[in-house]
Amino acid sequence: MTALEAVAVHLPPRIESVEDVGARIGLTKRELRLFRRFHGLDQVRLDPDGTLLDLLDAAVRALPELRGNEHRIRYLLHARSTPVAVPYPINPLHQLRERFGLIHADAFTVTQQACAASLLAVDLAGRLLADDGDPSALALVLAGEKTFTRDAQLLPETSLFAEASTACLVSPGGDRNRVLSYAVRQRPEFYGRPAEDPELMARYQREFQPTLVETVQAALDQAGLELSDIALLLPHNVNQASWRTTCRHLDYPFEQVVLGNVPSVGHSFAADAFINLRTAIDDGALRPGDHYLIAAAGMGATFAAMVLRH
Repeated sequence: MTALEAVAVHLPPRIESVEDVGARIGLTKRELRLFRRFHGLDQVRLDPDGTLLDLLDAAVRALPELRGNEHRIRYLLHARSTPVAVPYPINPLHQLRERFGLIHADAFTVTQQACAASLLAVDLAGRLLADDGDPSALALVLAGEKTFTRDAQLLPETSLFAEASTACLVSPGGDRNRVLSYAVRQRPEFYGRPAEDPELMARYQREFQPTLVETVQAALDQAGLELSDIALLLPHNVNQASWRTTCRHLDYPFEQVVLGNVPSVGHSFAADAFINLRTAIDDGALRPGDHYLIAAAGMGATFAAMVLRH
């Protein structure tokens, strides 16, 4: 059964307030008030002088469990929200494979599910490792991206993106952080450019909560659990307001949702799941045997949920 062996997070040192970001990308005063007062955003972590390679490199270096296990890495995956991140023929993932001596690893990107791509990457890594049949093999799943355009910095009326990155070791079995289920709901009718299509964004927002709730329930059903069995819900860090609404739909305690990184870090694309897991572990919020649920939604649109046992 797929398990998460270790998780590391890199937070760039530069902090920009919502107002600083807004001034740079041309947000109105009304939009700034919406982000701060209603959505609970305060600041985002950015590294304007660093490249995507620098960002992912820092996450890998923050993962001490990789040291001495480089030869065990069979797959190197980058869970990416944006289909294109660097100009051809630059390939940061291949550069990382060489830099860290991951000579046995097949390296590739997982995309087309936007900010839900990290859950897909974990599921895919686990299935590939299981098919290989080597219980000692590992996969290294990376997440984190650059806010290199206005579209990459802003989800209109909803969130501001940050540049934090994560690295996660995945194994085909283990006693901690075992994956019990993975559910996906895809709504391709919402594919497009919401920044330029208010009607598309409005329809997406209407369908967001019902589809997310359906996906969470599907993951619980697969795991054979009830929502009352879930000690923590680890969200994507899009904003706080949407999770208040989701909790009301689910009848789940809002205080059991790990939302502290929304105001202090920002929405870090597909890396949010691992950022919040690292926070929950470091804060002692998860005890051995606790069940927790990771949920994410990606524009396009993909809704995903994964149940794990700590």
